[in-house]
Amino acid sequence: MSISIYRLTVPMFQRGLAGLKTYLDKAEAYATEKNIDPAILVAARLAPDMLPLSGQYQRASDSAKFALARLTATDAPKFEDNETTLDALRERLAKTEAYLATFSAQALEGAESREITLPGKSGIVLPGDEYIATFALPNFYFHVATAHAILRNQGVPIGKRDYLG
Repeated sequence: MSISIYRLTVPMFQRGLAGLKTYLDKAEAYATEKNIDPAILVAARLAPDMLPLSGQYQRASDSAKFALARLTATDAPKFEDNETTLDALRERLAKTEAYLATFSAQALEGAESREITLPGKSGIVLPGDEYIATFALPNFYFHVATAHAILRNQGVPIGKRDYLG
């Protein structure tokens, strides 16, 4: 029995975005409790050469929306990547969730065999199912996990259960 591309994408992305929303709520509560400017958390990073928390949210959002656009040969909405507040990150997640909600299982029928060219200069082409399994989902979860790690590193009380949902 096979699993549909829809089940491997839309619900998985929705679950990850829900976790990211929870992180924002916990980050806001932590900032209030500790009298920390939330902008410090939004700008926090694990290493100088890594994207800050805002960048992790932007890339998770992009990973989800661009994966579905590639799988359906449609255009994803464009976002400015200019979020600097917790509320702006919430808004971006809401826009991403609204976009994901426009996809049905029927819209993704046949996507497992659609040829997807990996972004960047690699020129690698994969069938849709391999693209999801080896690039889109790992990339999405990398950014979700990195957002988790940044907030945890900043002292926000989140743990494995928050990540798993």
